[in-house]
Order: sequence, then structure tokens, then C-alpha cells
Amino acid sequence: QLLLVESGGGLVQPGGSLRLSCTAPRSIFSVFSVYTMGWYRQAPGKQRELVATITSGGTTNYGDSVKGRFTISRNNSRKTVWLRMNSLEPEDTAIYSCHASHNGLDSWGQGTQVTVSS
Repeated sequence: QLLLVESGGGLVQPGGSLRLSCTAPRSIFSVFSVYTMGWYRQAPGKQRELVATITSGGTTNYGDSVKGRFTISRNNSRKTVWLRMNSLEPEDTAIYSCHASHNGLDSWGQGTQVTVSS
């Protein structure tokens, strides 16, 4: 399992942008590189939902509500995955959590709050 540390959340106005980062500081890059990394979010009173995932080979997948607005990327040598969020909407307000999975092993970060409000 990986220790995952997120950063980059905060308060932003509608239409604004944020970039979330997730690092695995105790991992070596060869281990990090095999994991499928992802971002999930959970808003108050709602179930956790997929935001985006990226495989070890770089294949990406997005939730329908963020397609065309969010971009997930990774740099294995830096043991980091990013989520670039553009055109943010109040409905994007949630706790965003980083996730890593490989061969049935799952790891979660502690989550970072994103609030979209004027």
C-alpha cells in the first residue's frame, strides 16, 4: 500500500480553476509506476463518485460530469498525480481523495476540500 498525500484544494469562484496534487512520498518510483491512480470525490449527503483515473500506461478515464473540464496526469519519476480542474461549478464542491490500486491493493489519501462558491 502507498501513503498518499494530497494538496491543492481550496475556495474558488465559479468558472475558476484549481490543480490538485497527490504524491507518494515513501514510495520508490518503480513501485508507484505500476499503480492505477485516481481521484474520487464525495459531496455532503452524496455517494463517493469517480472523477478520473489514469493507468500505469497513461490511459485515462473520466466521470461524465467532469469530461472536457478536468484533466488527470502523472509523473512516475516524481511519484505524483495531478488533477487539473477548469470551469469549476458549484456542483464540483466536494472532498477530493486520491486513490491508488494494483493487484487488489488499495490506498487512499486523507482528502482535500474543494469549494466552488462566489
